[in-house]
Amino acid sequence: MEHGTERHPAGLFVGLCTLDVVQLVDHVPGPDEKLTAHDQLVAAGGPAANAAAGFAHLGGRARLLTGLGRHPLALTAAADLTALGVTVDDLAAGTAEPPAVSSVLVTAASGRRAVASTNAGRHRLTAPDGLGALVAGCDIVELDGHHMELAIAVARAARAAGRPTVLDGGSWKEGTPTLLSSVDVAVCSADFRPPGARTPARTLAYLHEQGVTWAAVSGGAAPLVWSGPDGQGVVEVPPTAVADTLGAGDFLHGAFAYHWASVAERDRADHFAVALAQAAEVASRSCATFGTRSWMRRG
Repeated sequence: MEHGTERHPAGLFVGLCTLDVVQLVDHVPGPDEKLTAHDQLVAAGGPAANAAAGFAHLGGRARLLTGLGRHPLALTAAADLTALGVTVDDLAAGTAEPPAVSSVLVTAASGRRAVASTNAGRHRLTAPDGLGALVAGCDIVELDGHHMELAIAVARAARAAGRPTVLDGGSWKEGTPTLLSSVDVAVCSADFRPPGARTPARTLAYLHEQGVTWAAVSGGAAPLVWSGPDGQGVVEVPPTAVADTLGAGDFLHGAFAYHWASVAERDRADHFAVALAQAAEVASRSCATFGTRSWMRRG
């Protein structure tokens, strides 16, 4: 069977998984201030984890390579993803210390969030045995750049196996240039700033200089700016009444990976902007409700 043409594409997601503790508040409290939250959510988070959850929600078969450990908080995050249809490969399964916990405050009036997290600093992950077979069994590989040593190994294996690689460029990280040498598609946020790049156009140019074929830069509700071998353009983000922007970028990437992988390889050159538009619709929809899970229950 040709990869990318089946009804339920298989995606391998590599990167960060946290436990998110999210509170809906009227405002971010000041020093020594206590306030009562209107709502709360405890769920798995992190760019790769949320992207995998979004991919699975759309009908894909999602597998997550990450580091969690066996602490009870880690088991809570893993259980959340399993319930959403994501297969979790925990490369830190023997670790007893707590996973990365993201403390998130969402301001009710604006939907904007404030986040504090240790991110991927607790675990140094290396590629698992059987990586070649794992990569060969998927249709697309997405990497968020966290656990960089693992990300580079997986990206190289995917390149060797002829599987497309997608980078979720949330921010510039040490090792990013090495990773980019094995990346086919990069969809980056406005916070992803290569050295000397101060505009989306310069970021796109830098990505192409590193060998990335297709590239885009997102900016929240602003249009996505993209370029590829045969053209460039912008993709509008559908307007929505914003309740919570948490995870929107992650779901943009998960949805893009799903729609890109659902198209036959020979047709992808004509489908990049379409896949971005489909992904932007999903990201916009995720902003309409509080938390990172309510939008999935709405369909």
